[in-house]
Amino acid sequence: MTGLRVRPLRARDIETALTYLDRSPLLNLVLADLVLRLAEPGPGRGAAPEVLGAWRGHELAGLAGLAPSVVFDAAAEPEALEAFFPYLVRVGSGLVKSTEEVVAPLLGWLVAEGRRVLLDRIEIGFALTPESARLSPPDPELWVRDAGAGDLDALVDAARQSLLEERRPDPFESDPVGFRRWVRGRVRHAVVVEQNAQLGFVGYADVQSARGWLLQGIYTWPAERRQGLATAGVSELCRRAFARGSAHVQLAVIEDNPAAERLYEGLGFRPFARLRTLLFS
Repeated sequence: MTGLRVRPLRARDIETALTYLDRSPLLNLVLADLVLRLAEPGPGRGAAPEVLGAWRGHELAGLAGLAPSVVFDAAAEPEALEAFFPYLVRVGSGLVKSTEEVVAPLLGWLVAEGRRVLLDRIEIGFALTPESARLSPPDPELWVRDAGAGDLDALVDAARQSLLEERRPDPFESDPVGFRRWVRGRVRHAVVVEQNAQLGFVGYADVQSARGWLLQGIYTWPAERRQGLATAGVSELCRRAFARGSAHVQLAVIEDNPAAERLYEGLGFRPFARLRTLLFS
């Protein structure tokens, strides 16, 4: 790690960091969003994120976000990645989604430090551009709308059920107040679909920028599946993204989920990366 200096990113570093991240725009969308938020703290944006840069002289060798989420630069030099790992001692738990080249050495460090790995799985990243989109037109039988405060109980239930189906720990069991607060903080990013006055689908656009939109937390209640709600909800989210000038929309699908892959490929999404996801504590 000779010659590397790690320090928090400052406002004056933002343009340099974004130029660096734009070399891998699909893989580094979340990190670019954290960097952009450094310039826009305040109401509606949440607390300012913590982003670290590894510098070799005046040149960036890598970036990592520690808060509000753990995000590693997919194109970072190996030495830069290793330089970031010790800073995770301040992070109680985190979910990391990146390439195998990033996650494999991180896993080794976590194991060596005696940290618990609660989830280790492969996901496929899919991306959609305006030119390749084949979105479903609005269905008059479905009501696609923004989520609201009155949907909170249903959205908490959907989040818990989604975690259960993915065989992930349920944070609600140990901290119901904190879990509801986390879901409440995401409501403004959510689109829901109703059929016959019954809420059946939710999807969140957690990153919304000109570089791209990231869709997460996509869930259809079991009784409403295979009735076109997910197609309608995802199509609406993509229409909103492209109407606001986004270059692409991306999401990730757990490996060996052919139904989800068919859904997104039918809308024009194409795979762009094989990703590995770690949940650690």
